[in-house]
Amino acid sequence: MSCISCFSSGHNKDVSKIEVHGGMRSGSRDYGDSSGSGKRWGHHDEDARSGRRRGSKSGKGKGGNDAKGAARSFTFRELATATRNFKEMNLIGEGGFGRVYRGQLDTGEVVAIKQLNHDGLQGFQEFIVEVLMLSLLHHPNLVTLHGYCADGDQRLMVYEYMSMGSLEYHLFDLDPEQAPLDWNTRMKIAVGSARGLEYLHCKANPPVIYRDLKSANILLDGDFNPKLSDFGLAKLGPVGDNTHVSTRVMGTYGYCAPEYAMSGKLTLKSDIYSFGVVLMELITGRKVIDTRRKQGEQNLIVWSRRYLNERRKFIQLADPLLEGRFPTRCLHHAIAITAMCLQDQPTFRPLISDIVVALEYLSAHGSGTESLKQVPNLL
Repeated sequence: MSCISCFSSGHNKDVSKIEVHGGMRSGSRDYGDSSGSGKRWGHHDEDARSGRRRGSKSGKGKGGNDAKGAARSFTFRELATATRNFKEMNLIGEGGFGRVYRGQLDTGEVVAIKQLNHDGLQGFQEFIVEVLMLSLLHHPNLVTLHGYCADGDQRLMVYEYMSMGSLEYHLFDLDPEQAPLDWNTRMKIAVGSARGLEYLHCKANPPVIYRDLKSANILLDGDFNPKLSDFGLAKLGPVGDNTHVSTRVMGTYGYCAPEYAMSGKLTLKSDIYSFGVVLMELITGRKVIDTRRKQGEQNLIVWSRRYLNERRKFIQLADPLLEGRFPTRCLHHAIAITAMCLQDQPTFRPLISDIVVALEYLSAHGSGTESLKQVPNLL
C-alpha cells in the first residue's frame, strides 16, 4: 500500500503546501468529465432523471473553509467490494480519466469512485495533482474527496456522491421526461460556481487556477447546489511580480481563453473566460460547441457575439425552454456580466470576487418581476 508521500515524489512539488485563510495545510474528487465526452454523471440516479427543480435561493456557505481531515487511504479490495467488483450496473460515467462508479462503503455511505484508465487521456500526474489539491482545499462549492487508492498500479479516488449529476446533463439534450432548469435554479448554480472559483482565486495562497471549468465539471446535489470537480489540470497561480504561469495548453476546446490557447500563458483571468462560457450556456441552453447546428451557430461564443452589441437583442439569447419565465432586466444584467467575462483582452475581464457580488445581487433581487436597481459595478 502506498501513501501520497511515497507515490508523489518528483511530481508537482509546487502543490505540497497551500495556505488557506491564513493557516497552513501540508499535503501528504469529482467525477466530472475531463474530456468533454462520455456518459453523464448521475444518469442512473432517479432524482436526476425526474427533473426535480428545487431551491431558487442561492446556497449558503459563501466563504469559509470547512475543517476536514486528510483523505483516507483505501485498499483496492475495499473499493471493489463497495462497487460489487465494479459491476456495469454501478457505472455512472466515464471520461478522460476513466470510469466512475457508484459505491457504498462499509460505513453505509454512498460515494462516487473514479478509476484511472491506464490507457486514458489523463494519467498519473493528474491523479497526483487532484488528490493533493482536494486534500488541501475545502469549500462548500468544491466536491469533497473522501480518499484514494494506490495499491500496486491501481489508481482510484473516492468522492462524495452528487445525486443530480453534472450541469451539462440538465442543460443539453434533455430526455422527454426531464423538466428544464428554471431561471432561479440557473442563477443559483451560477452563484455557487462563482463562489467555488472565488475560493480558489482569493482564499488559497498561492491562488489556484482551475483550468478546466465547464458544465461537465460542475456537479449538483439533490438541492441543485453546485460543486466544482475534476482538479487534475489545476495549477498554482503566479506569485510576486509574475503575471502568468507558462504551461502547455490543456483543457477543453471552446472553454479555453483565447490568449491561453495561443500562448500557453495561464492567469486567473483564463478561468474568468471559462466561467463566462458556462454562464452563456446557462443563459442560452446551448453547448459551447455543437456540430449538429448549422454553419455560423456551431460555436456558441461566436454565434452569441452578434447579439451582445445591442441590448434590444439580448432577449434572443434566452433559452427557448425557459418560455419567457424570467425577469427581463435580470436576463439583461446576466448577459452583461457574461459579456464582460468573455472579453478578448484578459485585463478587461472582471475579478471573480466582483462577479460573485453581482450574481448574488441578481439571485437575491431578480427572482420576482420587480425592476432591478443598479447592479454592483464590476469594474
